[in-house]
Amino acid sequence: MSEFIERVDGSVYETDSPVSYAVADGIASVSMNRSTFGNAQNSQMTYALDEAFKRAVNDDAVKVIVLRGEGKHFSAGHDIGTPGRDINKVFERTQLLWDHSNKPGGEFLYVREQEVYLGMCRRWRELPKPTIAMVQGACVAGGLMLAWVCDLIVASDDAFFQDPVVRMGIPGVEYFAHPYEMNPRIAKEFLMTGDRMSAGRAYDVGMVNRVVPRAELEATTYELAGRIARQPRMGLALTKQAINHVEDLAGKRTAMDAVFAWHHFAHTHNELVSGDKLGGYDAKAMVAANRKSAGEAG
Repeated sequence: MSEFIERVDGSVYETDSPVSYAVADGIASVSMNRSTFGNAQNSQMTYALDEAFKRAVNDDAVKVIVLRGEGKHFSAGHDIGTPGRDINKVFERTQLLWDHSNKPGGEFLYVREQEVYLGMCRRWRELPKPTIAMVQGACVAGGLMLAWVCDLIVASDDAFFQDPVVRMGIPGVEYFAHPYEMNPRIAKEFLMTGDRMSAGRAYDVGMVNRVVPRAELEATTYELAGRIARQPRMGLALTKQAINHVEDLAGKRTAMDAVFAWHHFAHTHNELVSGDKLGGYDAKAMVAANRKSAGEAG
């Protein structure tokens, strides 16, 4: 009997271009284009983001990278329920990892999420060029990971931040930066309640650099990017490396490794207890729970 599993990829993509790329005035714009699904991150989009970031790094005309999401929301998180959910699909990998798609048990998600979430996010954080997340609407769960790997975050006043995956029995998203993005006591509340954090509150706790009216979001983001783009390339790269190094000395990377293991223990525990790695939540159930929670919070 084979130790490997045959899984059927039934994903159907709504677009062949989940990410768009443009350069002007030394600024690369990397735009997520799954607005129909709140820019939920399937592997198609994640690998396209990786290609766009590499393109920006390799272009000497680019000094700063702006990451943005088209439509109402920056990102609703990982794709756990659209027709384009491609968790069973084989992709050419960017890390030195083996294919996840035919692996049994906990190995299936552990390997995939090392590749498409933890591994890629760490590489994106270490890009030698400054990155700015331009956030509007929802920045939920996996959306946090995309914003947090960026050096700066500019948010509209209607943006909100949320990591509700504790209701799945999971201790936060794979790129676990919560106690480094905010005070640990606030991070505990953020995770344990799963409540939405407003852009204003995110600014108060130091997660966000600027909060502006929605109509001013793009202009403010690109004005800031333009100011940074006037600085010398090497100075920007060294400054970014220095501050990232200080974060890692404070334990960010090793803490993330530990929590990634607990995250996957939770997936396996869910499967053993309920038969579902996500604890019974699909996209619709999670959205319904989010709306109910938001209503109860007033």
